[in-house]
Amino acid sequence: IRPRDWSSDVCSSDFKVNARLPEALTEITKKRIGMTAIMDGSRRVVGVFTDGDLRRTLSRVGDLRDVKISEVMTPNPRTIGAESLAAEAVKLMEQYKVHQLVVVDSKHRLVGAINIHDLFHAKAI
Repeated sequence: IRPRDWSSDVCSSDFKVNARLPEALTEITKKRIGMTAIMDGSRRVVGVFTDGDLRRTLSRVGDLRDVKISEVMTPNPRTIGAESLAAEAVKLMEQYKVHQLVVVDSKHRLVGAINIHDLFHAKAI
């Protein structure tokens, strides 16, 4: 089983690093996986915005409407190649103590995301 077979859609095709925070909140709510990937103009993943990032931002920022996602995202997120095995995803999640990984192709372009629940469903855990 490979991450590309179980990855979730984590971002609309035009969600870029210059987006505003309210757009990220809408995206997270729409996708229902607690995160969204942030891309550059070539669809390469440059960051993620997670539920945890939102909590940290709420504790520091009063008005969220004008906050750029690039100011509050987690840069250089943990990723896994689309052709990697599910066992590698489990190993990386344990190693980095994360519950989800961004799935990327060989050029670091977004494919999707895989989370711990996907691995349970795939019986990889």
